[in-house]
Amino acid sequence: MASSRDDFIIAIRSAFLKKSTKQKFSLLSLVLISIFIILLSSFDFRIVRYLKIGINEIVYRSSFIVSIPENFVKNTFSEVVEYSTFYNDYKKNKDELSDLKSNNVSSEIIQYENKELKELINDYVSSSNKILAKIIVDHDSPFLKSIVINKGSKDNIKIGTNIYDQSYLVGRVIEVNYKTSRVLLLSDLNSNVPVSIAPQNVQAIMTGSGSNFGKIKYIKDGLTDTFTEKSIVYTSGTGAIFKSGIPIGRLKTKEKNSFINLNVEFYSDFSQLKYVFAELIAKNEIDITNANDLKKDQTSINLIESKISILEEEIEIIEDTNLKFKEENETLKKEINNLNNKILNFKNEISSQNEKINKYEIDKNELQFLRLNLSYGHLCRKSFLNNKGFKVGTEKYKDCVFRKGRKN
Repeated sequence: MASSRDDFIIAIRSAFLKKSTKQKFSLLSLVLISIFIILLSSFDFRIVRYLKIGINEIVYRSSFIVSIPENFVKNTFSEVVEYSTFYNDYKKNKDELSDLKSNNVSSEIIQYENKELKELINDYVSSSNKILAKIIVDHDSPFLKSIVINKGSKDNIKIGTNIYDQSYLVGRVIEVNYKTSRVLLLSDLNSNVPVSIAPQNVQAIMTGSGSNFGKIKYIKDGLTDTFTEKSIVYTSGTGAIFKSGIPIGRLKTKEKNSFINLNVEFYSDFSQLKYVFAELIAKNEIDITNANDLKKDQTSINLIESKISILEEEIEIIEDTNLKFKEENETLKKEINNLNNKILNFKNEISSQNEKINKYEIDKNELQFLRLNLSYGHLCRKSFLNNKGFKVGTEKYKDCVFRKGRKN
């Protein structure tokens, strides 16, 4: 009995020593251990809790240690990318700064040369100041376009003083009293202003029309084809009557009897003026011998002030121009919507009329068929005596009725 038991144990041991049997045994052992651990976890033993805490701590620490190289590589890559981006931005800003410095230096050189030439030619430096004036009388007639302002000789207003609506040219003073002055508007028939049309850089003369627009005259033939609706009219400064670069309005081309009329749409509405600015220009005599000392003392201040004033004027002009463009765009959008609505209404009317016409044609043909059927239906109807007739209601029957009983 004992020998048979020993033989059975030896057989099981030899079976488990085989490779495949070892794998099965190890898998079975893991399954049994897992079941044992699950059963233990269902009981709230202190040793089981400590075992859980220990296993969790080991797993957390192991995962943290394993993730250190991966996190290091990710952080290094993100830092390299951020550094490269920062370096590219720094290089771009450095190039832009160098360009701005070079442009600033060239601008300062041009301003130095311009001021020096003015001093050498005219022996004086001109400075301008604008004062606010109120319109007290508005003379509006087909022949006279002028206004009266509440500034006169006591405010240093002189004949020829330029008058502005913000940054836009309005006219010039033609009569001065002690407390009042008369201003001739650009729209007056007697107004003539040397202008420059940009971006084509064409020189011309703008005259008043007696209405709320100006006219371009004295322009060379062949240049009118280059103008567009985006062309802007500025003062050219020719004749030293007006300063150069003052915006006046936008060019409008109008063709009439194969002739192209060039009109100027003013930026300012002269009928809505309430306050204007009068430009006071003072000429300060200078000593040529002390010009260099004066230039050294006031160069930096004058440069900064001139730059600020130029930038402010440009910003105002751009803002006003953009506002006008936006208003025109809104107006055009409204007109387009109205036209689209009209087109849709017309289409609906046309479709309804077509339906009525088709219905009328059908009713007309049906009425004609009924009339002919009364007279010629017996000739076309198939019957015992009329074998060549047709069945009532068929197309051949209708054709025969319309042919008044003729079958062919």
